[in-house]
Amino acid sequence: MKISTMLSYSGGFKQAANQVVEMEKAGLDLVWVAEAYGFDSPSLMGYLAALTSKVEIGAAILPIYTRTPTLIAMTAAGIDALSDGRFNLGLGASGPQVIEGFHGVPYTNPLGRTREIVEICRDVWKREAPLVHQGKNFTLPLPPEQGTGLGKPLKIIAHPLRSEIPVWIASLGEKNVQLTAEIADGWIPILFIPERANDVWGAPIAAGKAKRDPSLGEMMITAGGLLAIGEDADTIGFRELQRSMVALYVGGMGAKGKNFYNELAIRYGYEKEAEVIQDLYLAGKKKEAEAAVPSEFLELTTLCGPRGYVKERIAAFKAAGVTHLQVHPIPQGGQTAASLIETVKDLL
Repeated sequence: MKISTMLSYSGGFKQAANQVVEMEKAGLDLVWVAEAYGFDSPSLMGYLAALTSKVEIGAAILPIYTRTPTLIAMTAAGIDALSDGRFNLGLGASGPQVIEGFHGVPYTNPLGRTREIVEICRDVWKREAPLVHQGKNFTLPLPPEQGTGLGKPLKIIAHPLRSEIPVWIASLGEKNVQLTAEIADGWIPILFIPERANDVWGAPIAAGKAKRDPSLGEMMITAGGLLAIGEDADTIGFRELQRSMVALYVGGMGAKGKNFYNELAIRYGYEKEAEVIQDLYLAGKKKEAEAAVPSEFLELTTLCGPRGYVKERIAAFKAAGVTHLQVHPIPQGGQTAASLIETVKDLL
């Protein structure tokens, strides 16, 4: 099992990047960089590539609606070259609030777009022939009747360092998870409860793996949560830091009937709680929504407690098929994020 983390933006990007350098020395294997509707992540990942030498750098995620498929492929190849082959491309559909609200792009056919983008990226990186693609979402070159008629098949000018860059997909819905298990190198779920993962995703993962190209190998999974290790009660209390995030996602990331995270909570068995959280959050009662998040949910999606307890949680994630333990270190006392990474390495 490897260790990954999400780049923290608290204290500013440069400070967070310097912290990654220290965590790299401690044994961090992979750092993910988010984008959402903040700074563009490729700029930040290029900066990280220059500062580091061993840690892998991943996009988590590049939204599939905000760039053309070929630009995604070019960006991935560029960061992979800058990092000497350490890049991981994480793709995801994001949500209609961001895609239609911030980017002004229709949020349509996420599954079909994802499949075609992955196909196009892999064709660009292989550079075996000029790029030609005929799909429902993308046609390359553009048909004459849709443009000037001057488009022609092209190869990427640069020679990608690797013809196969790992592609991860962030997915939650059954059909999207099935697609992930079929075509992706890795899967990026969120709010992952290892003890219930098979009940929720076992069937779609099995269906996807039945169609999976053997050359892809086993699907990687990155999942975990807040990490706090200590013997005092305050350590367990750090789980509470996730309460506001869970309330935001389950309650506010979408409208009624259009919230993927709310649907996930329901599939985990928290149907009544999910409804209450959403109703309160959408009514503007954020603190009440946070209070309605079950403490059990917080415990099962974090790694906070004494050393022995955290070791048990790590074992649960490993048993659920997690290959990259995703940790968000919360140092206390004389600890640092790097020292917590070292401790986790000892517990694996």
